[in-house]
Amino acid sequence: MALIEFEHVSKTFHHAGGAKLLSAHLGARLRSRTAKLEVFYALKDVSFQVERGECMAIVGGNGAGKSTLLSLVTGLCQPTEGRIQVNGSVAALLELGSGFHPELTGAENILLNASLLGLSRKKTEACFDEIVDFSGIVDFINEPLRTYSSGMIMRLAFSVAVHVDPDILIVDEVLAVGDQAFQAKCFERIAKFKRAGKTLLFVSHSAQLVKQFCDRTLWLDKGEAVLVGTPDEVLNAYSGKSL
Repeated sequence: MALIEFEHVSKTFHHAGGAKLLSAHLGARLRSRTAKLEVFYALKDVSFQVERGECMAIVGGNGAGKSTLLSLVTGLCQPTEGRIQVNGSVAALLELGSGFHPELTGAENILLNASLLGLSRKKTEACFDEIVDFSGIVDFINEPLRTYSSGMIMRLAFSVAVHVDPDILIVDEVLAVGDQAFQAKCFERIAKFKRAGKTLLFVSHSAQLVKQFCDRTLWLDKGEAVLVGTPDEVLNAYSGKSL
């Protein structure tokens, strides 16, 4: 049974139009209540499966629909059309600092973020020291998050996510923020995650990382699935474009 399954999935948004005063928005809505709104397809008729223990990369240019696809997998939004099935727990590293609060300390944010990812307080407290140690920011763990650099926030977010031990780990290019030494540490943990038979959904602009970690690759372009295949097959077809 596939852990992630998309069947003819589309996601649309309505164009908001330019900036207007509230009165202008209300007036336009009253005048065009029955008018057809312009629809933008962030994803259009996308189908694919990710099997247990498989690592799939998502590639494509800006605006291809990669972030929308990940948001659908995590349940942050729902499809307009089609069916999505996700079987298993999910930990996602999407936007830097998502699930964190800037006024809370690093330690408090560990408890908050782990809870949002489904880890009980008891389990979080049991692995708290490991999370802090892996992040490498023990000297700042009791400082407010607003004092952290983007790299420190990424360290903390990644450390919490991998210690939750999910069935599916989703990583959206956020590792590019960290320094080289911590990136190497993260990549080793991802490799360990993969060796344990877990499933990875990986968005990256690095062909090297896609080939290193992924079994299959999905190429999105303007919301549509262009090709699904091995990393070499897809990257060769995509070679005329910049990852």
